[in-house]
Amino acid sequence: MDEQELVRQIQEGDEMAFVEIVRIYKDRIVNFLCKLTGDYQKAVDLSQETFMRVYFKAHQYKPVAPFSSWIYTIASNLAKTEMKKMRKFSFVSLDDVQNTLPIEAYAKNPSESGMISNLKKALNSLHPRYKIPVILKDIEGFSQEEIAQILKRPLGTIKARINRGRNYLKKELEKTSYKENSFVKKEECQNG
Repeated sequence: MDEQELVRQIQEGDEMAFVEIVRIYKDRIVNFLCKLTGDYQKAVDLSQETFMRVYFKAHQYKPVAPFSSWIYTIASNLAKTEMKKMRKFSFVSLDDVQNTLPIEAYAKNPSESGMISNLKKALNSLHPRYKIPVILKDIEGFSQEEIAQILKRPLGTIKARINRGRNYLKKELEKTSYKENSFVKKEECQNG
């Protein structure tokens, strides 16, 4: 059954159609939100809110665009609001500083080292204005036209934001790569 038909059934009150939509999109939405917020638990909470809005606002959906555009619009709007709150109230507790992990703890998870870790840091430091379009394009695989629909921005704006976001990520990765390479060269010189 196609998504348009499932939404029509949700609009008529069919809960099983809603369960099917959740099954189809749950993992994709949680992953998308996790990449945006950098916090898995927050992503799960926001995905639940996304699906609640899908269920209670299904009557507002108009089949002029793909359903995926509508659900990602809801999720990205919730994420933007959450990220604004996070920036507004971000602070560091002294307890958190005292309980930080030693450097050796990072070596225990090799999948989080090197380029992946640097990419995650760079992506997390990217402003949401650029982060959301880059994730939608390069990770979620949406076209620029679909992203323009999701974010309700002109296509030219989306193209520029993707380009600026990618350039920022490239510069950040080059910086970390340069720092790591110069550290290794210094260490090689000192060791012989």
